[in-house]
Amino acid sequence: MNQKAWWKESVIYQIYPRSFKDSNKDGIGDLQGIIQQLDYLKYLGIDVIWLCPFYPSPNVDNGYDISDYTAISPEFGTMNDFEELVSQMKQRNLRLIIDLVANHCSNLHPWFQEARKSKDNFYRNYFIWHEGENGQPPNDWQSFFGGNAWTYNEATSDYYLHLFTPAQPDFNWDYKLLRSEIYRIMRFWLDKGVDGFRMDVISFISKQDISTSLQNSSQGIAEFYANGAKVHDYLQEMHEEVLRHYDVMTVGEGAGVKAEVAPLYVGSDRQELNMIFHFEHTSIDRDPKNFWQGVDWELSDLKIILNRWDAALAGKGWSSIYLGNHDLPRIVSRFGNDGEYRVISAKMLATLLLTLRGTPYLYQGDEIGMTNYPFTSIDEFRDVVSINAYITAKQQGESWQSFLNNQLQVARDHARTPMQWDNSKNAAFSVGRPWINVNPNYEEINAAQVIVDPNSIFNYYKQLIQLRKKLPVLIYGDYTMLDISHPYIYAYLRTDSQHKVLILLNFLPQNITVDLSSYLSDDDKLLISNYQELGQRGTELVLRPYEANIYSSCI
Repeated sequence: MNQKAWWKESVIYQIYPRSFKDSNKDGIGDLQGIIQQLDYLKYLGIDVIWLCPFYPSPNVDNGYDISDYTAISPEFGTMNDFEELVSQMKQRNLRLIIDLVANHCSNLHPWFQEARKSKDNFYRNYFIWHEGENGQPPNDWQSFFGGNAWTYNEATSDYYLHLFTPAQPDFNWDYKLLRSEIYRIMRFWLDKGVDGFRMDVISFISKQDISTSLQNSSQGIAEFYANGAKVHDYLQEMHEEVLRHYDVMTVGEGAGVKAEVAPLYVGSDRQELNMIFHFEHTSIDRDPKNFWQGVDWELSDLKIILNRWDAALAGKGWSSIYLGNHDLPRIVSRFGNDGEYRVISAKMLATLLLTLRGTPYLYQGDEIGMTNYPFTSIDEFRDVVSINAYITAKQQGESWQSFLNNQLQVARDHARTPMQWDNSKNAAFSVGRPWINVNPNYEEINAAQVIVDPNSIFNYYKQLIQLRKKLPVLIYGDYTMLDISHPYIYAYLRTDSQHKVLILLNFLPQNITVDLSSYLSDDDKLLISNYQELGQRGTELVLRPYEANIYSSCI
């Protein structure tokens, strides 16, 4: 699996366009705003931009409910703006991947508007319909966003399936004409010059038999819906029909995909996907029975999960390495310390992200250490998940404070507050009223401030990216975890036939003494640390709060 590929050597930066940069004063980020900041991203050292949905949408789920797959939402710009973005990126040797939302569309998409009119409509089989049982939905399947996964359609006296909101009807991938339309959409964007796709909930496109019961299943909801009998047939057909004809990368959102089946999706001999996003490590602080309920977590859980996934794909496929995205809270607030040790712990997490085996994905704002938003009112939320959760909490008699405390841990809107560019009004995201509040800490945490500070989180990311490109062992080398049982230290080696790199990370806000005798040789030198003053090294090393060190003799 050491066959070289540009997407293995890339560092990918995810942009949530609504919150990145507004160029036309309407409070919503747009394509021209992204164009304005390409030099910032190039200076950071990234290679690929992953752009979240920019298509026309009623925005029930912030763009993941698409009403036209081959157009640009007017709030983001025009097709000319998109073509300019592609051109400007190519001039800077940057690549672009976009979201392919192929499990479902908007209920306002013309296909669904037609399909719901009658049972003999041409588009009827593009979606999944079933008769009810005694005036009730066909079965007990539940939506990820709350409530039953079936909604009644008056005109045809039956129900349609939606694994997410009722405004997001699921496609029927068993129908060949539907699959052909998806492939046509993919070719449209590839011919526009995009370099691949991030495929939204692609593990759900093949459905369970309707007779199966969610309540009687021993699986969690994601595992229940994932890995349907035909999913690999569909992905192999997609590769044959579209992907093999282009030099592109693909990464699938693999909700419900466990490590033992991941090689079926990304195995180098499978002709399906290049990479997959799994959710095990981003679920460690969530209730197994309710993803939107926060719980405490342990470092040992994180280490075991990441170790298991690396072992599952070693020599078989390639990993995606990420800690945050548009669906998750800010990484420094979640895995680090967004108070006294915000800068140090953000650098520690950057070290983890950029030295594990696999392609690293950065989410906008993490490179400057953006934190969770201090919500105090339901009016500050924009995400349908949080709003639905509030309605349910009220119905169940849950107190506001209990609801709020949980949302402060799990809310998706933490990652969706506007990018903090400088300390001027609205963090220079927009001169208009932002669609969602700017985090009030933007005066202290912003891009303008960190770019000029040589010891900033931003410049530490920049140094790590340069180190990764300088040392192929950090890309293609083997990964070996050391002392997996240690409750506070994450230590591992990256090795190849000529080089060895040791990474030591302290996940605690206190000093931890580490015996270095089994880790380091006399020739190993400290390549980079998140502390300016170096600790004293002997046979033992006292790792300071959230300290991160990389050692090697290969430079």
